[in-house]
Amino acid sequence: MNKGRLEAFSDGVIAIIITIMVLELKVPEGESFRDLKPLIPKFVSYILSFIYVGIYWNNHHHMFQATQKVAGKVLWANLFLLFCLSLIPVATGWMGENHFAENTVAAYGFVLTLCALAFTILEKSIIRLEGEDSTLAKAVKNHQKEYLSVIFYISGIVTSFFYPIIGTSFYAIVALMWLIPDRRIEKNMK
Repeated sequence: MNKGRLEAFSDGVIAIIITIMVLELKVPEGESFRDLKPLIPKFVSYILSFIYVGIYWNNHHHMFQATQKVAGKVLWANLFLLFCLSLIPVATGWMGENHFAENTVAAYGFVLTLCALAFTILEKSIIRLEGEDSTLAKAVKNHQKEYLSVIFYISGIVTSFFYPIIGTSFYAIVALMWLIPDRRIEKNMK
């Protein structure tokens, strides 16, 4: 099965996710810079989420550059990833609207953890289809960054109930870790 339709559909859904997030930022009532102050928590949560969605888009792109074919299980795994990513605007809005309150930061971390799980399921589905000798399998054999990410997500969720800003910091650290697209795949594409 050709992977082109899957990539095009995924790109479209991810573009819609980003559009939904930016539409949640409402124009302030006044004309003064002071009128922007209430938007700061929403804008900060938007920036973090935009970076996360961008990271997933980049890594999804790289993963499918290393993928030769898709099948039904890969299509469903990809849909699960898109479903999880589609929860990011809701978690982003709730967290920003409530100024990074404890439960909202924990829920945001839960959504990020779901996205990481979904991405891993997609990756493993592709590897099962293409085999352990595939470009993707060879590229992602070291899972150190993924394990560290999950540890930080769980730490962020737990910490958010006591110190939401520290919980959010854990999520920001994971975003920084993944900001540069996964070089393991690029190295194996040569």
